[in-house]
Amino acid sequence: MKKTFALGLIAILFFSCRDNKLKHVERAFYYWKSDSYNLSEKEDSIIRKLKAKKIYVKFFEVDHSNAMGNFPISKTALHFYNQDSLKIIPTVYLKNSVFINSSKGSLDSLADNVNFLIAKYCREKFPEQQSFNEFQMDCDWTLKSKENYFYFLRKLKSISKKEISCTLRLYPYKYPEKMGIPPVDRATLMCYNLIDPLGDHTKNSILDIAELESYLDVEKDYPKHLDVALPVYSWMQVYQNNTFSKVIYTDNKALKKILKPIKPLWSEVTKDTVVGDVYLRIGDKIKSEELPAAKISKAIAVIREHVALDQEATITLFHLDEQQLSNYTHEELSGFYSDFSK
Repeated sequence: MKKTFALGLIAILFFSCRDNKLKHVERAFYYWKSDSYNLSEKEDSIIRKLKAKKIYVKFFEVDHSNAMGNFPISKTALHFYNQDSLKIIPTVYLKNSVFINSSKGSLDSLADNVNFLIAKYCREKFPEQQSFNEFQMDCDWTLKSKENYFYFLRKLKSISKKEISCTLRLYPYKYPEKMGIPPVDRATLMCYNLIDPLGDHTKNSILDIAELESYLDVEKDYPKHLDVALPVYSWMQVYQNNTFSKVIYTDNKALKKILKPIKPLWSEVTKDTVVGDVYLRIGDKIKSEELPAAKISKAIAVIREHVALDQEATITLFHLDEQQLSNYTHEELSGFYSDFSK
């Protein structure tokens, strides 16, 4: 009895005191834009100064309709120059409805088509890349879709002969017995978008430290190699007549000049103005969800305390965007990577 108690105490101390220190951090970014675009000089400079060598590029999305079945949309038109210094990881976002509405036969076809389109896109857009060793699939799978999604992942692995990784939201991370373990070589733990953006008006839906810790505080280590993705973006939710209208990603600094704080996270528009395609009127409410560097550093400390990482892992910042990254200094951005190895 005493021996059992002692072992239990040691286990408790192990999990409560664990602080993962990586020997090697692979520095990476997500690139998630779908419009025709080339990296700006500033974005290229950021990549080089940070010595980021890996870019997860969303090649396309896959949607489903009764009329068309599974079909690709939102293809990126990005061209990278000086590709010799970058490792491009083809990434595909697949809507959950694809796997809820597909038969095994259509999933076989989907795996073939995804592999074909990735290969075609690699030849056309990234001819300087010598090889593409990894494909990443991004899907917020559910209980209803997990069997079909996992079948698709196995099929894609078989067809492509590539390393297959996937994104891993916090709910399936915390409840693997319920949500299943994806049949992939590695998974990227997405440590953001923790709360329904429209469901809780008192919390930052992008990153809430208490919410993050509640998902990561688990008894068992996840049985897959884990990489980590962190948010480096902010947005403003526009409410007109007390009803959600739109999200603004740009011109946040200029917009703040016409906002009057009314309560934590919330402000009121004091002057009629136009931001992009949004016309703001006096009295409109704005929920600002921002991530200062100190909050991201706190999230890293929580991740290191609770998540079992291998000695080498990829740390990916979401996402590569000049305006969003201007909210951080070079030292802060570099610290988001190096904090995992200190």
